[in-house]
Amino acid sequence: MEVKLSGKKSIYEEIVEEYARFIRLGVLREGEKLPSCRALAAKLGINPNTVERAFAALEKQGLIRTIPKKGAFVHRIADADEHAREEARRQLRAMRRAGLSADDVHALVEEIFGEETEDGTPGGASGPEGGNK
Repeated sequence: MEVKLSGKKSIYEEIVEEYARFIRLGVLREGEKLPSCRALAAKLGINPNTVERAFAALEKQGLIRTIPKKGAFVHRIADADEHAREEARRQLRAMRRAGLSADDVHALVEEIFGEETEDGTPGGASGPEGGNK
């Protein structure tokens, strides 16, 4: 498994997106150890702080767990899915407080899931990162 940086986004964002994709697709399995921040940074030719920031974001998303002096490990996908749902709930509550109606939110969902992804597939396509569950 190799992280490929395209240069289209910040390095930090690309690392987060690549690892999240690898985890959701099952390329990286629960309990699997990730490379150390220093090792990955050396391999990519970047600052270790950038990798640390990316790993912190992945941990916040519930995709990995960092154990001090042991390393970073893939965390349970079910936990990550629940974390994503809880984040969606938080965002929906914020939209309601901002005065958006359910119809407004539905229209936004249709708009977002109707957009094409970077690989040209519809955003609402079913699959590990699609919207039809």
